[in-house]
Amino acid sequence: MFFWIVWGIGAAVGLVALYIFVSGLGNGTISSFNLGLWLVLLLLVVGVLAGSQWARLAGHGGLAVAIALILAVPAVLYLLFVLLVVASKERWN
Repeated sequence: MFFWIVWGIGAAVGLVALYIFVSGLGNGTISSFNLGLWLVLLLLVVGVLAGSQWARLAGHGGLAVAIALILAVPAVLYLLFVLLVVASKERWN
């Protein structure tokens, strides 16, 4: 169960990255200059998600969770930071 929660957070990170990529293609902010960087980023996200699934299917539950945590930990920390900024009602500029 814990694996699926962590993997779901990673999948949400992947969907956000994909949305920003597609949106950037639409408005022209992603061009041939930075397309390679974006493709590497998207391949890394897919690699982490697929690698964690592969490890889980191979019977390595701990390794699968550890791989999935690569995306989930920064995402949760950023979400906590945003909640702190919103809840504190302080001016952060």
